[in-house]
Amino acid sequence: MPRCISRELKTLSVWVLTLTISGCIGTGGIGPQSQVLPANQLATDAAIREAARDAHWPTRQWWQAYGDRQLDRWIDLAVHDSPSLTMAAARVRQAKAMAGIAEAAESLQINGQASLKRHNWPSDQFYGPGELADTTTWDNNASLGLSYALDLWGRERNASERAVDLAHVSVAEARQAQLELQNNIVRAYIQFSLHYAQRDIVAATLRQQTQILDLAQKRLDGGIGTHFEVSQAQAPLPETHRQLDVLDEAIALSRNQLAALAGKGPGAGAQLQRPTLALGASLKLPSALPAELLGQRPDVVAGRWQVAAQARGIDVARAGFYPNVDLVGSLGYMATGGGALEFLTGKKLTYNVGPAITLPIFDGGRLRAQLGEAAAGYDIAVAHYNQTLVNALKGISDQLIRRQSMDKQQAFAAESVAAAQRTYDIAMVAFQRGLTDYLNVLNAQSLLFKQQQVQQQVQAARLSAHADLVTALGGGLEAGSDTPDVSYAPWRGELAVGAKLARDRGDSISGRPHCPRRGQALLPQQAPSPRC
Repeated sequence: MPRCISRELKTLSVWVLTLTISGCIGTGGIGPQSQVLPANQLATDAAIREAARDAHWPTRQWWQAYGDRQLDRWIDLAVHDSPSLTMAAARVRQAKAMAGIAEAAESLQINGQASLKRHNWPSDQFYGPGELADTTTWDNNASLGLSYALDLWGRERNASERAVDLAHVSVAEARQAQLELQNNIVRAYIQFSLHYAQRDIVAATLRQQTQILDLAQKRLDGGIGTHFEVSQAQAPLPETHRQLDVLDEAIALSRNQLAALAGKGPGAGAQLQRPTLALGASLKLPSALPAELLGQRPDVVAGRWQVAAQARGIDVARAGFYPNVDLVGSLGYMATGGGALEFLTGKKLTYNVGPAITLPIFDGGRLRAQLGEAAAGYDIAVAHYNQTLVNALKGISDQLIRRQSMDKQQAFAAESVAAAQRTYDIAMVAFQRGLTDYLNVLNAQSLLFKQQQVQQQVQAARLSAHADLVTALGGGLEAGSDTPDVSYAPWRGELAVGAKLARDRGDSISGRPHCPRRGQALLPQQAPSPRC
């Protein structure tokens, strides 16, 4: 019995000595200094509060509200073939692989090695091998090495979780790239449609100018007109033809732009037909409470995952201040001499097993610098996240204000077009009856042409504002369903992560069976494991 007590005392003394020595390096109160802004406490303006009365959420295929099948097909084509999205998807796969590498460090490591060597022994009068001198023998060995990190301070676990969080960042960034591509295609398609609408106006103007020229020529032939009127009617025709050519060029360039956005060559863009979307279409205003709006933005989600990853990085750095204990062992066979496989006999078996302890005694400040770097990285991630929140609210408010202004401008533009049309009709009738000259008709026509152009531009800007607003709301990608719940509170100068980040949240990334808790969100295309 005294011998057993002595062994226990020796073990306890080893642990006390270990903890005492490891205390030589302290964190010195190094920790982060930034705090995450609560999204629902940021001040909002009247535009957002007014929009909150509407309950129309952006859908995943939000562009279908424009009612153009060609646009729907083109976006689907771009999502599958765009080089930018291909790169984003590759980054996601890369991040998942990195998470698997980090997680592998938590598992039992087994390595095997063997060597079969034919050894010729020399003869030396001072250091000779004795009986083996001037002989040739087999010098063979085989071994299995085993190691397992006990991870008493959570370093390996937090490193694995950090890699999983970074994989979530990549997923959110891929969503953001997809949303930006969709927005760019929609905006380019709206301009494509605007060029056609403007061409229709110019073509109609050309027809009217041709009719006026014919009328002026008939009046001259009838003896009631003048050559000056005919000359005036002929003057604007070349400029109108030039405007038609400019718009034809713009239409061709728009085709090329849409083809490039979809990752296709110009030949694919040449197949695009005239858009069928109506520039004056009625579109619902997607909106919700500010906190929920922000939660749907992929860039906000990516920022939250980045904060979570940096918090894990601090835990990894802090674990380096404590002793690392691993279980190591080996099982091997070795023999010098005899047959080629004689070393595999039982009498040649060797083994060892036991703990391996590493102690940070003096490192010249490396651990403290690593903790300081991790804490600064956390502060940077928090500041970037807070700035993203501020920019997100500003973007939403800007687009809501712009949307309201576009609605008003559309109504005013319609009134201007109606008034200009009446003026032109009156001037045309008066010219046909000889009550006015052609100059008044030309002025009325120019005014009508200008107001119609303005109306089309306002309607196109209104549709673009709708696309920008939906993009500012996250585009219906439901990124907000995949966010960490992270909070930070300083405690004695150290980091305290209040929310528990479940490890099974990254199962589809790390390869573990996914067993989500009730109410936990899943990654895209992630399903619970049948082993749950």
